[in-house]
Amino acid sequence: MSRQWQTGRGCTGCQTPQRGRWQEGTGRPLAAGVGERICNMNTTRSTKIPAWLLKVLPISLAIIIGLSSSALAQYSPPHEEPGPAVERLYFKAFNVDRAPLDLEAGEMDLYYFNLKIAAARELRDSEGIQLYEAPASTISLILNPAPAPEGRLNPFSIKEVRQAMQRLIDREFVTREIYQGQAAPMYTNVASTDYDYLTVFDVIQQADLDYDPEYGRQLIADAMTEAGAELVDDVWHFNEQPVRLKFIMRVEDERRDVGDLIRSALQDAGFAVASNRQTFAPAIQTVYATDPAQFEWHLYTEGWGRGSPNRYDFGGINSFYAPWLGNMPGWKEVGFWHYENEELDDLGERLFKGEFADQAERDDMYREMTRIGLDESVRIWIATVMNAFPVQAGIEGITQDLAAGPRGLWSLRSAYKAGSDELTVGHLWVWTERTTWNPVGGFGDVYSSDIWRHLQDPAIWNDPFTGIPAPFRIDYEVETAGPDGTMDVPADAIMWNAQRGRWSNVGEEVTATSKVVYDYSKFFQAPWHHGQPISMADVLYSIYQGFDLSYNPDKAKIETVIATTARPFLETIKGYRVLDENRIEAYVDFWHFEQNYIASYGVPSGLSTPWEMLYAMDELVFGQRRAAFSDTAAARYNVPWISLVLDRDARLVRKAMLDLRRAETIPTDVFTLPTADGEIVLTSSEEGVERYTAVLDWFDEKGHMVISNGPFTLERYDPPAQFAELAAFRDENYPFTASDLYRGLPDLIEYTEIEAPPIELGADYEVTLTLDGPGNLSLRYLLIDTATGEIIQQGDADTLDPNWFAIRMTAETTDELDLGIYELVLVAYSDELARMAERRIELEADIAIIEEEPAAEESESSETEEASSSDSDEASSEAAADEEESESETAAETEAETDTAETDTESDTETASESDTEAESESTASESAEAESAGAETEPAAGLPVNVVVGAVVAIIIFGGILLMRRRR
Repeated sequence: MSRQWQTGRGCTGCQTPQRGRWQEGTGRPLAAGVGERICNMNTTRSTKIPAWLLKVLPISLAIIIGLSSSALAQYSPPHEEPGPAVERLYFKAFNVDRAPLDLEAGEMDLYYFNLKIAAARELRDSEGIQLYEAPASTISLILNPAPAPEGRLNPFSIKEVRQAMQRLIDREFVTREIYQGQAAPMYTNVASTDYDYLTVFDVIQQADLDYDPEYGRQLIADAMTEAGAELVDDVWHFNEQPVRLKFIMRVEDERRDVGDLIRSALQDAGFAVASNRQTFAPAIQTVYATDPAQFEWHLYTEGWGRGSPNRYDFGGINSFYAPWLGNMPGWKEVGFWHYENEELDDLGERLFKGEFADQAERDDMYREMTRIGLDESVRIWIATVMNAFPVQAGIEGITQDLAAGPRGLWSLRSAYKAGSDELTVGHLWVWTERTTWNPVGGFGDVYSSDIWRHLQDPAIWNDPFTGIPAPFRIDYEVETAGPDGTMDVPADAIMWNAQRGRWSNVGEEVTATSKVVYDYSKFFQAPWHHGQPISMADVLYSIYQGFDLSYNPDKAKIETVIATTARPFLETIKGYRVLDENRIEAYVDFWHFEQNYIASYGVPSGLSTPWEMLYAMDELVFGQRRAAFSDTAAARYNVPWISLVLDRDARLVRKAMLDLRRAETIPTDVFTLPTADGEIVLTSSEEGVERYTAVLDWFDEKGHMVISNGPFTLERYDPPAQFAELAAFRDENYPFTASDLYRGLPDLIEYTEIEAPPIELGADYEVTLTLDGPGNLSLRYLLIDTATGEIIQQGDADTLDPNWFAIRMTAETTDELDLGIYELVLVAYSDELARMAERRIELEADIAIIEEEPAAEESESSETEEASSSDSDEASSEAAADEEESESETAAETEAETDTAETDTESDTETASESDTEAESESTASESAEAESAGAETEPAAGLPVNVVVGAVVAIIIFGGILLMRRRR
């Protein structure tokens, strides 16, 4: 069964780029590769920000550190042979605390596990190390919402308690202190550099999930009291027993400290907490392989890795929120209690299947799923971590995938160092007790996936910069009648009939939304690693395996989770037609406004494993019942969770293969296709025996059963030694050279200049800024009242020039604002990048002081009248006026200097207002002196008119009251 059928489990090594994300060790890869993360959360005061400062502030732009300009030069491969740049890759385990020392000692060339923050900072100053950064991991908190048995209470079965957890977690402290600025707060499965952040960033703001422990504790108190609990000696009790939470906390990285922070917050909220610090394998076993109703755990600090960026997510949000994909508590396992949410499942399936009319409707679905997911708060997101990947300075050919960094699909295919034909890759582990190598239900951890990725070629993979699916080793042509129309499926198209055990024609009156023709020529031109040809028989067996596992009732009872989560996807497949020896046509009920997603969705097979290997494993799992593809089936039937690198499991497959060779049998019905003239058979028993023999010879030579088609072969795998050796695959027909797959470094979006003056209430307002980046740039924004969290205004910025933007507010809008601080959230994006660039700016709203001059006009009128009636005294009066004016100006200047000295610590706006007052004071004093010399009766010389002064004082008093009294909630 090809991995792309497992929509609920996904796979980092599968062929559909939607399945490019995996949990750090769950054994449950996901259905979606969600793009890279990390945002710039810097806050800038109003006024102009210099370009140089904008370039150094955001961590999201620090994609590579310590590189000279020569490192960005054109890539020159060491050779033009088929296959990768080097002859050997060695994967070895290195303790994360010792990794910097081992790097500097030359024990490894690059490190695949995220360095600890302090170590990364030290290596930045190392001349021999290049430090690449990528938002390649995220952390979340999964809560167990199962109802407790009679007489007990599970707080997390109460939605209000789960919602309160959002307020108890200090994400800013986590990112600023624990990760020392190398992470960004995260509130949903989408982070602020994901392209879909554009879709939901106002939803996140409206959810108002900022750290507020007092409010969170009050929510908990209200909910627990209503549930019948009592607070005794600051601990919640139910039926006179303390409410105790079992907290599974990971310890290998900063999650140890994150767990301690959450534990402390829970204790402050009145819960007794039983902390269980565990490493990867036991933690995964406890959380994901047990029935939530058994309460082996209440909460767990999850970690997730990324395989590729994704521009338009539809699998990730389903995996992280919607139960139907099997990644929510209960895991869709038979006999377990399951978290259920019909609304999320309905929306999620529609989004997954492309049941929308346009991008606007798709975005509405995505936004609503986000709202519900935040409201349910079963999975609580904490942070996106900017992983630091150290690479020896002499390494050439690194591609910086926007999501995975150097750890993505591309780098090790083109990387090399001068004077050497090998590279050593360090990792935290090469093997763990949860590491499982099988292409149907395995590869659920980063440690196996990071090796497997370089052993097989995907059919389609997301572009490392745009995040859009693109051809990798297949080509395709898309034709669609969607979103509103349909097309006829040819009557001779075929589907696997699990009830009859054969291929059947679909017949008349079958329609589909889209058609894709896939050309597998690049696969078929080169052999599998064991020398056997890749053919259409491999494609058809993969299709058969997915349908038969899901719809054959005997198989579905065994691998229930895989079958259950695959069916919603398989229901959208309407038929296949084999066009010739290289091409197959697929009809699907799926539409997308970006047609590459249609091709990605409908790909018939990823071709990661030869058909004879899949056949032998099927016999082992379903015929002999001696192993299982999935962890849950293995636990239920007490058989091995098959792993092709372990000697025990590989020998089970070998035994099944020997039986097949001895019987000279092949799955004839799978390879027999109906045609208008009768039928065609794709392979023969003789060819089958040749393949079986090749597999057996491979095992005798290598000691494992991992056979694929990518740039490297697995030569040796030693779990006790934490070691794997990969060798270059140099078949002359292999379609790629090292230079073919080098992509280099992406151009990112930068904010180069921002003009953001203070807001004058009642006046038109404008912020202008310039951006630098690739492609067509756009800008979206939110204006937020920091006192209430309310969104005042949002939308798309006006484009003045291609890279110059303006955000405008009318006088009517600013007149409705209160005095105080507002936050302007900017999100810049490009049609050539899957990464956003966020900036947050503080804007100060103040009163626009308008000068009033009635006193000056009255004084001038008096002067005119006096001059008319006192012609005889004019000369002497003018002389006296000149003298007094000079004295008055001197006095005014002295007073102004004193005022300025006394108020130089006040705001820029207040200083500007005082400057206006001083100028007016000088003018008024001069005019008063002239009038006084003429005997005129005038108003006293003063700064502002009395009504303006009183109004300003009252405004200051009111503003002070607002600052003291206005508080969220």
